[in-house]
Amino acid sequence: MTGHADPRFRVTNAETIVAVSSGSPPAAIAVLRVSGPAALDVARQLTGKPLPPARSATLRELRDGRGEILDRAILLVFPGPRSATGEDLVELHCHGGRAVVAAVERAVLAQPRVRRAAPGEFTRRAFVNGRIDLGQAEGLADLLMAETELQRQAALSLTEGRFSAQVEQWRTAVLNLAAQVEAVLDFADEEDGEALHAGWVENVRRLTGEIRDWLARPRTERLRDGVRVVLAGPPNSGKSTLFNALLDEDAAIVSEQAGTTRDVLERSVALGGVPLVLVDTAGIRDDAGDPLEREGIARTRQRLSRADVVLWLGPEGEGPAGALEVEAQIDRAEATRKRAPWHRLSARTGEGMQSFVSKLREHAGGLLPQPGSFGVNERQARLLSGAVDALSDAEQAQDELVIAEHLRQARLAFDQLLGSAATEDMLDALFARFCIGK
Repeated sequence: MTGHADPRFRVTNAETIVAVSSGSPPAAIAVLRVSGPAALDVARQLTGKPLPPARSATLRELRDGRGEILDRAILLVFPGPRSATGEDLVELHCHGGRAVVAAVERAVLAQPRVRRAAPGEFTRRAFVNGRIDLGQAEGLADLLMAETELQRQAALSLTEGRFSAQVEQWRTAVLNLAAQVEAVLDFADEEDGEALHAGWVENVRRLTGEIRDWLARPRTERLRDGVRVVLAGPPNSGKSTLFNALLDEDAAIVSEQAGTTRDVLERSVALGGVPLVLVDTAGIRDDAGDPLEREGIARTRQRLSRADVVLWLGPEGEGPAGALEVEAQIDRAEATRKRAPWHRLSARTGEGMQSFVSKLREHAGGLLPQPGSFGVNERQARLLSGAVDALSDAEQAQDELVIAEHLRQARLAFDQLLGSAATEDMLDALFARFCIGK
């Protein structure tokens, strides 16, 4: 797995870092990772012996500076650049008691030029040393946060480099298009100089169409964060009762008194592996006199503008455009009936709830990348949109110098997607998502 590291970001003479890469102790086994120029010296000092063969698990006694035994652990040595970080890397597989882990960590930190790792620093070093590209790093961040099977599958596709391979294909296609433009420019002063042929324009259109198809895919933020499902309607329309039923807990206060819900409640839940963010909102009405209730209604309207799915429990036809009409109180004789609701149910008695959950799961799942495929995140979509704009401008331009500049802009967008033109601020934001030790 090879990335596209920019030489500006390549690690040179870096400090050596250490962190526990396994779960928090106590545990059966704890894995301490040491990466950097002093990593191999750390292993020699702790074991007092020559290093074992690379990538060979070897049982060794670990000793502190006074020669006292700290633990008997498995030692693994990965000389750079053929390691996860692209630099010398050592793994110590110790017993997972808190005292053992603390003692071994102290002994490592006592060695010269060694410090604790920052969050995501191992992965960042892998990126800047060319072991992974930016798309794979983003996928790894998502994989660490995955809580559902869909999230795991989509993140794994990124870590395996499938998206990066696609971007590399597009980048190569742009380079080929640019080479043809350069050839025209090279012979522009000659009488028999060639112009760009019709097939060139068709190739640009085909490439633009492929990228637009990817832009039409669902965004991965929905998969990572959950599809935002907002329950909306007037007071006492059953929003909080349905909210609690979906969560199977009393998260929202349910009362006959109108305007009980004054603020917005959000809870994450997975329905059959589909991640959702359920949002219970204040009842919408025009005659709210209480300032707190009016503020709650204002927040409701704000959440509606950000919703992926709106379940409208109010009078039919009065909800936001595209809202799903839900008749949520079929157990109440006085409740308003709907002529053609998306679903009828009673959250209080449970009638219709099982089929409602199935329909909601199917509807929300349709907004997510499907198993075996994956979408793009907002950063990737922004850069792909920029590439599409540049290619479209190149197609319309008449001057070859202008065309060449538009193609350069498209290539730059692909470089940013792969990370070879990344900025420090963007990298800081990405790797801050990682835990310490990864």
